[in-house]
Amino acid sequence: MKKIPTHAKLRAALKQAVAEPNGGLGFNMWATVVNRDGKVVAVAFSGTKRGDQWPGSRVISIQKANTANAFSLDGLSLSTANLFSAVQPGGSLFGLQFSNPVDAAAAYKGSSLKYGKKDDPAVGKKIGGVNVFGGGLALYNDKGKVIGGIGVSGDTSGADHNIAWKVRHMLGLDYVPGGVSATGDDNIVYDITDGVSAGGWGHPETSEETTAIAEQLPTTHPISQM
Repeated sequence: MKKIPTHAKLRAALKQAVAEPNGGLGFNMWATVVNRDGKVVAVAFSGTKRGDQWPGSRVISIQKANTANAFSLDGLSLSTANLFSAVQPGGSLFGLQFSNPVDAAAAYKGSSLKYGKKDDPAVGKKIGGVNVFGGGLALYNDKGKVIGGIGVSGDTSGADHNIAWKVRHMLGLDYVPGGVSATGDDNIVYDITDGVSAGGWGHPETSEETTAIAEQLPTTHPISQM
């Protein structure tokens, strides 16, 4: 049975995904994996050193991983991108973004020199946090069971989603049982017109290129079948 990836596997997959066209700014990225209990298992970055990525994106990646895990089930996966419209004023999940706050003491504990390394101080901690823009996905093993979440941050939110999707695919943890997108998975939905999402699960577009890449993800990096 497929399991949560190690730091080495996460970093290798992240570096490979970042090297592909994803739209956005082409920046280096942070990635975090949490287990089903929301405990951080690994934090990695794609650059040579930690300063090659936005420093603030480390904790954002943790938030995204926590969010996708916390609000996905064995039968339905919700990406962080899927939650954007639902949490806006008048949305069905308004206020969700203020629940499960980050444990700041745990998130910033320890030496910054270890951030993104195998012994990142966040590993083994429940950091929490809710983030409602692209870059967070639930992880599903080959039995179709949700076993945690992955969060990616460091570029535009649309590019973050594309990279997270590719990393999950490379790790072989994308046996997604169902979702709210048109393709029945947790892909990002771009259906906002004049600020309103037609289906209630929409996310703002960040660029035409990013959108085009996302729309092709179910074909270029298809969801694994049990």
